[in-house]
Amino acid sequence: MTHNFLFIPRARLSLLVAMLAAISTVAQAALRFRFVVMSDIHINVKAPQAFSDLTQSVNQINATDSIDFVLVTGDIADEGDSASLAMAKPGLDSLRAPYYIIEGNHDLKWSESGGLDFRRIFGYERFKFEHKGFLFLGFGCGPLMRMALGHVNPEDIEWLKTELKANGTQGKPVFLVTHIPMLPEDMDNWYDVTDAVRQYPVVAFINGHYHSNRHLSYDGIEGIVNTSNLRQQGRQAGQYNEWDVGTDSISVYTHPVGAPRQLWTRLSTVPHHDNDRAHWAPRPDYSVNQQYSQVKEGWRVSLGAGIYSSPVSYKQCIITADNLGRLTCFDRKGRQRWQRATGARILGTPAAAKGLVVAGSADGCIYGIRMKDGSVAWKCPTRRPVVSAVTVSKGIAYVGSSDGTFRALRIADGSLLWANDSIRGYVETKPLVTKNKVVFGTWANRLYALDRKTGRTVWTWHTPKGLGMHYSPAAVWPVEAQGKVFIADPERALTAIDIATGRQLWRTKRSKVRESIGISADGKRIYAKTMTDSIVCYSTESTQPEELWASNVGFGYEHATVMLPENEGRVYSSTKDGLVFALDAISGHVLWKHKIGNTLINTVVPLDRRHLLLTNEDGTLAELDIEP
Repeated sequence: MTHNFLFIPRARLSLLVAMLAAISTVAQAALRFRFVVMSDIHINVKAPQAFSDLTQSVNQINATDSIDFVLVTGDIADEGDSASLAMAKPGLDSLRAPYYIIEGNHDLKWSESGGLDFRRIFGYERFKFEHKGFLFLGFGCGPLMRMALGHVNPEDIEWLKTELKANGTQGKPVFLVTHIPMLPEDMDNWYDVTDAVRQYPVVAFINGHYHSNRHLSYDGIEGIVNTSNLRQQGRQAGQYNEWDVGTDSISVYTHPVGAPRQLWTRLSTVPHHDNDRAHWAPRPDYSVNQQYSQVKEGWRVSLGAGIYSSPVSYKQCIITADNLGRLTCFDRKGRQRWQRATGARILGTPAAAKGLVVAGSADGCIYGIRMKDGSVAWKCPTRRPVVSAVTVSKGIAYVGSSDGTFRALRIADGSLLWANDSIRGYVETKPLVTKNKVVFGTWANRLYALDRKTGRTVWTWHTPKGLGMHYSPAAVWPVEAQGKVFIADPERALTAIDIATGRQLWRTKRSKVRESIGISADGKRIYAKTMTDSIVCYSTESTQPEELWASNVGFGYEHATVMLPENEGRVYSSTKDGLVFALDAISGHVLWKHKIGNTLINTVVPLDRRHLLLTNEDGTLAELDIEP
């Protein structure tokens, strides 16, 4: 038998091996993969059409070849409720390809669980995975239980930095997945995110929120906004986007159910950032602080976690509650005394009295914490998360919950005095406690008045018929004077209600106020924040809406829910983008303005004319000092 051998010199053999390796690498790089982006599915247990759109989309995706995975980019439940999230879960679970999901603003703003039901049902609130040489990082961006701009929590930004650093500046190309686009009109701290990721190989942000397709730039980093899964007008089914990732480019198609897909944009697989700052969005402007130089920051501390409630001032102590479920006590100089963790985030403003601070936690408990050392004096379990603010009056804490129950607890020992378990909708607000009633709104279009001694329902007031739950008087803190309860609700209306009977006395949309209100110390005036520039003042004594003054503060478009406390003849409030201001209570004259950060400042706490406490979503606690 004859054997023929091919002799290859060692040098050529090494070259051949290198060439084969290179060919293999190119072949790997040339492998295409395809994924789907579904966004803004807005499931509602009371309206079946959105679920039908989801089901039809899932069926078509399952029948499509080569779908490697699906990204679901937020607004899963239209009303943020547990039932709609639970309805969406099996629909998404029927996908044959794996899916990765994040929260949208609807899932967080109107969540009776403070967002915990999303984690319970889907298992996480942010994700990380790698696929064929690409890294995908998904995280939430609020706003959490607030009407405000989107905001990435400081703890999520730190997670993002950690993951990107581990991947490295020369690492795998990265896709960042959020619901809200990183634009200043949508995200108050967009620049914190774009600055944090710029040095890394980010291909693009993948977003939803707009219900339409858009190819954008976020400070020079590409952003692809994806259409909603909800059917468009005149169609019988929805649509979603398909991303075809190739060697050099990515093609994005919209695929309507029952129709061919259509290419609408392309981008490169090679990360490329425009580093010309002239092309970026302008950074926040703090020049107002020079205009009103009499206002200074006395001190500032950072909690490293988002804060969604007001600080509590009690004797020589200041208490904060944060997104990590911690109550932290500071002295008057901002020095920490103690910190106590609960089992989940705290969203409602606590209350302090008789040596205790009382707070509701999303872990489903109401806590009594000793002011002297932060130890737990008592704990009252409920059946669902507690996202309500607390009011304490004469040794009794009044707290709503998400389990359909409103409770009155003796703060000395946490014992239950009474419970009304017939409440429709969950409670978020700070209850108004009067001589003989407890008044609060819920996210079921209702304002309740309960008997203060027994908890019995005395009356309920309803929003106008036909309005959805988003128009509930649930976030405003009601105020009372002259035998009337006053509220400002999401329908941009200011309303006066007879406190004895619940009869509506007057209602006006003249000033377009929204969910923000305050009352004078003498009970003769109410204050409200409009949605454009102005604070208005109305009489509490008139039988009809009577405007006493309107003052243009110049804060622009505004929809953040913060109240307007009065102290020593001055009215205070704040905005979604970090502005605090004070007005003369009688004339409405603007006394000063000060900008601290660029995110929502919670309802401020004036101590006197010269000192004011504030917290914001960035996890900041600060004191402002105002010169005479």
